[in-house]
Amino acid sequence: MTIRVLLADDEPLLRMAFSMVLEAQPDMEAVGEAADGAEAVRLARRLRPDVVLMDVRMPGTDGIQATEKILRDRRQTRVLILTTFDLDEYAFAALRAGASGFLLKNARPDELLAAIRNVAAGEAALSPRITRHMLDTFAHQLGPPPEEDPRLHRLTPRELDVLVEVGRGLSNAEIAAALHLAEATVKTHLGRVLTKLELRDRVQAVVFAHQNRLVSHEDRRE
Repeated sequence: MTIRVLLADDEPLLRMAFSMVLEAQPDMEAVGEAADGAEAVRLARRLRPDVVLMDVRMPGTDGIQATEKILRDRRQTRVLILTTFDLDEYAFAALRAGASGFLLKNARPDELLAAIRNVAAGEAALSPRITRHMLDTFAHQLGPPPEEDPRLHRLTPRELDVLVEVGRGLSNAEIAAALHLAEATVKTHLGRVLTKLELRDRVQAVVFAHQNRLVSHEDRRE
């Protein structure tokens, strides 16, 4: 299956470079280019891409606003944020808006292609620990503890255990060891957690766990 990719960046040369990398792949196609967030939203509605490579900082409608609008219109589309800094408050906000990960603009072509394939397959293009580190760095932006999310009542006690460990930044193998489960069982539980909480991927599960204060500061793994 060909992965349809929409490029959104206000730098024409960067869009051209990304397009050349994508078009050299047998399983990818650059279906459109947008110079700002508003154009990205319009093209996403018309072209229905599998993945949007989204520059987080653009004039007018920025990458955060565009991400929110695209994902509200089309849940099947995945957004991969492009940023200059690995600890960027804009990239953090984009994760909260529903992006499936972020990638530095100076990433190697193989890293770019692997990230696109991961998000197209429903995985995250960002390790849970990096996501957790971003959440630690920008925790002040989460605001006061919210009312308990009613979706949490959909989870079994074991599924809640898995969600907490995901929020701590553990891999499936580490969660399996911590909870004395088979790794395949952890994967099954995590899939059910994502479905019940209506989350896109593991990154969103980490964000959810932190937003709902399921993970305390001393519980977070380095």
